[in-house]
Amino acid sequence: MTIFDFLDLVGTAAFAISGALFAIKKRMDTFGVLIIAFVTAVGGGTLRDMLINADKITWMNDLNYIYVILFSVVFAIIFRKKIGYLSKSLFLFDTIGLGIFTIIGTEIGLQNEFHAIICVSLGMITATFGGVIRDTLSNEIPLIFQKEIYATACIIGATTYLILNKYQIDRDLIHILTTIMVIAVRLVAVRFKLQLPTFYST
Repeated sequence: MTIFDFLDLVGTAAFAISGALFAIKKRMDTFGVLIIAFVTAVGGGTLRDMLINADKITWMNDLNYIYVILFSVVFAIIFRKKIGYLSKSLFLFDTIGLGIFTIIGTEIGLQNEFHAIICVSLGMITATFGGVIRDTLSNEIPLIFQKEIYATACIIGATTYLILNKYQIDRDLIHILTTIMVIAVRLVAVRFKLQLPTFYST
């Protein structure tokens, strides 16, 4: 297993736990928790694979994704009280998944020899659209459409990935550095309450 494959599964687990905690916070039943965890974990990747006309949807071609999601849901349910405050845990796992999946999507764009703009877009879609589906199913305004630094962190990370890749730096190192960058941008933005401008009068 390459570090790319490992990060993909770690990102899947992080988003699955994030989705499960979100559903638990919404007081959904067990089936609801499973569904929300599932769409959060693979929704963005599924959309990405459909857009690039991939031969097979990634999670349909590798049952390890299903096993990781199921394990993550069980973990979240059993340890929901020990993980800590749900809101903080939800943010943590969502941020980890965001960082990892940004790089996964960008890398897949490179493998398919797409233009840099498309690679960045695929990174953002892979990282954020599972959350969009989760929020839509839960009757929430998707976080990506609010003023928080969310998709912007993905764009910064994906762009950095492409720059480092151009200088032929070790690919595994690029994966780690740019994943950390996305996570760091998101954490700093929330810590210092950095937000995108809006165009509405108060």
